Amino acid sequence: MSELSHPVIDLLVRQFPGVDFAPAPLLAKKNKSDEQMCVRVGPDRLLDVMTFLREDDSCCFEQLCDLTCVDYLNFPKARDRYGVVYSLLSLTKGHRLWVKCFVNDPSPEVPSVFGIWKGANWMEREVWDMFGVRFAGHPDLRRILTWEAFEAHPLRKDYPLQGRGERENFETITRESA
Repeated sequence: MSELSHPVIDLLVRQFPGVDFAPAPLLAKKNKSDEQMCVRVGPDRLLDVMTFLREDDSCCFEQLCDLTCVDYLNFPKARDRYGVVYSLLSLTKGHRLWVKCFVNDPSPEVPSVFGIWKGANWMEREVWDMFGVRFAGHPDLRRILTWEAFEAHPLRKDYPLQGRGERENFETITRESA
């Protein structure tokens, strides 16, 4: 067992021998026994790995707590543009795992995990809307925070700080005019 050994990661390595999970602690802690781990999974293996994590009796990740994205544009030593991050919780076993799946422009896309965790529905829509990462196989991938005709993705790091003029056509309402 390596220094970064964790029961779930050991299971993943045995189940998927060709995948380099690059396990790492989420945060470095002195007490290694309660350390929460993070693994990398490519988009091509994401559904297989996530299905295993949900269905295997030794893992039992019943809950997808969060699904978000990080834009690594201009991040030192970053090899990929977007990291889709899945926060998993096993209520049965009492452990957590973070799974990161990296994709790049011009068409960043990962498979939808909606078929594994129904709660991914709105979270995937939010990541699509804010970052422009598509989720292949999502049953209703449409914008959730902006409108359908909106052409940009506001949480990308190359989105201008002042916006793209989307507020220019709105009337300014003051206390006196309201």
